[in-house]
Amino acid sequence: MVLENYRTLADKILEPIAVKLRGISPDAVSWLALVFAVLTGYAFYTGKSEFLLLASLFVFLSGFFDALDGALARVSKLASKRGDLLDHVLDRYADIFIIGGLMYSPWVRDWLGFFAIMGVLLLSYMGTQAQAVSGKRDYSGYLGRATRLLILILAPLAHYFLLQFGVVDIFSFTVLEWVMIAFAVVGNIGAVQRAVRAWAQLI
Repeated sequence: MVLENYRTLADKILEPIAVKLRGISPDAVSWLALVFAVLTGYAFYTGKSEFLLLASLFVFLSGFFDALDGALARVSKLASKRGDLLDHVLDRYADIFIIGGLMYSPWVRDWLGFFAIMGVLLLSYMGTQAQAVSGKRDYSGYLGRATRLLILILAPLAHYFLLQFGVVDIFSFTVLEWVMIAFAVVGNIGAVQRAVRAWAQLI
């Protein structure tokens, strides 16, 4: 949850921007967020150190537009279940493109990327599955989407600057691999916790 606790503050910042952009389709903004996620994955995949800076920028832009689409839908009075569905589907594709790009980059061993994708997708799935059985989405845990995006903005920067000083890894893992380990461990633990809570509500 962590950064999700600041959702109200983020809405206050985004609302004036959304008001100025009223008239633009929120769905179009959702797709734009996905485009930047794809670009992020490509930037990681290239394996070029300078592209780590671009990856950080693209993650920021993807996250910004992903947050903006909801604010735009609210101020335009276009919020709908279809829009919410599209947003969540595109978010999962964005997760796959970003982490997949890392998984196939020289910065991350592929098996770490695999378990990271598993953790992230299962965590998100169990959040919506909880809604299916209880009517309320489960945002609990320490690896919400906003938190993941912040980590994915900062980690490539840290990785890049360490490379400038000749530091490739820390305790046998690169900075980005440590991120994958965190996503794998925290994501899968969080998914199990959400599953247990959802199960308890069925008793």
